[in-house]
Amino acid sequence: MSAIDSAVQPQGAQTPEVPVVRITPPTRWWVLPLTELWEYRELLYFYVWRELKVRYKQTVVGAAWAVLQPLMTMLVFSLFFGKLAHIPSGGLPYPVFYYSALLPWMYFSGALTNATNKVVENQYVITKVYFPRLILPFSAVLSGLVDFAVSFLMFVVIMIYYRMHATAAMLLLPLFLLLAVLTALGVGLWLSALNAIYRDVRYVVPFLVQFWMFASPVAYPSSLVPAKWRPLYGLNPMAGVIEGFRWSLSGTGNPPGRMLLVSSAVVAAVVVTGMMYFQKMESKIADVV
Repeated sequence: MSAIDSAVQPQGAQTPEVPVVRITPPTRWWVLPLTELWEYRELLYFYVWRELKVRYKQTVVGAAWAVLQPLMTMLVFSLFFGKLAHIPSGGLPYPVFYYSALLPWMYFSGALTNATNKVVENQYVITKVYFPRLILPFSAVLSGLVDFAVSFLMFVVIMIYYRMHATAAMLLLPLFLLLAVLTALGVGLWLSALNAIYRDVRYVVPFLVQFWMFASPVAYPSSLVPAKWRPLYGLNPMAGVIEGFRWSLSGTGNPPGRMLLVSSAVVAAVVVTGMMYFQKMESKIADVV
């Protein structure tokens, strides 16, 4: 302390202590850090915004890619699986049948791929500053909702073309969308943590997504699965999501029923265990990434 400070400060006064914040790994990895995520919500917003800007930077058609990909896939499916293979569509026009399934699937596959690579892509930030690492897969999952909204506009055009009207079942569409978001988040948490430790996970993801699509009722209806096996088929969480989308958007057929209940239970288990595993590995990620 300088002589001037000693003269100004009264006798017996103590210098205020500077608060010290010690950042330590979580001791209870089974406790979900929801409060901490809420405190860093602005950082989550900026990560989502940056994800969107990087995705469409220096692109020719911009957000139209979110429409072209499901649209071209729908045309191929309608031609080969519909017109040539004559796969039943439950009385729906083939474009409606396939596009209503591709809406959640394209969102899920894109969000899952982005979430898997998010930790590795931000390795230089992780090793220099602290923030909840859960924000990284969360931002990848949330940013995909923008592409979903753009591609959904094309489905509205398809409905108008086929003179289809919205029904009361469409009110349940946000619930099925929430299931798709939670499925992508839960699986993405597992794969992003594993990818930070085992880098060959990113090579497995494209094969996993491709296999998962054919294991889901995207190119065919779940009615082809025998009724006694449908609850078991619901262990694939995207089965209930896709059938829920088809039913809510078209208003025809029966709701997924027991298959949806099984899928919802699996989604809840995957999300909770995924967050626990990610938080458990969070203390090691900065050292190995």
